[in-house]
Amino acid sequence: MLAPRAAAFEHRLAACVAMDGVYDLGLTVTRNMPVPRAEAEAVLRAESAPEVDAMIEQLMAINPNIRWAAAHGQYVMGVDSPRAFFASYLDYTLANGIAEQISCPTLVCDAAEDIFLEGQPKMLFEHLTCEKKLLDFTAAEGAGAHCQTGAQRLAFGRIYDWLDDILVAAS
Repeated sequence: MLAPRAAAFEHRLAACVAMDGVYDLGLTVTRNMPVPRAEAEAVLRAESAPEVDAMIEQLMAINPNIRWAAAHGQYVMGVDSPRAFFASYLDYTLANGIAEQISCPTLVCDAAEDIFLEGQPKMLFEHLTCEKKLLDFTAAEGAGAHCQTGAQRLAFGRIYDWLDDILVAAS
């Protein structure tokens, strides 16, 4: 998310790699909420929402992915509650014309079985107007998980090959 966002505003970059490509983290935290996105955002950003806090705690108790994401995310984002962490994701987006401002060649990586960012790489790729490439990674290669966990050597090899092609062409 941060590399493409930087590339949208810094046009001196020779290339950008989005591994895995993120378009809008707000979609990740609101997609399973049973209300429209605007309502979900409002409740996540509310000063107090005990019902939502209880729901998040229940989800964390039964889902280790949500438990890890919330606990680790609180640390990373410097917030003091799981809901505040999920609310912080709402601000990380390339929507509203930001992705379209990227002008350097951009590689978007997509892991076929990414449980966190499902569909996001393709969304980012569709919004890019620059020279671009979508690089799919599969479970058969051992690279189908989030950020190609389990096949980093394969992923980095493909990414470096793309960078070699782009940077040599630019020189």
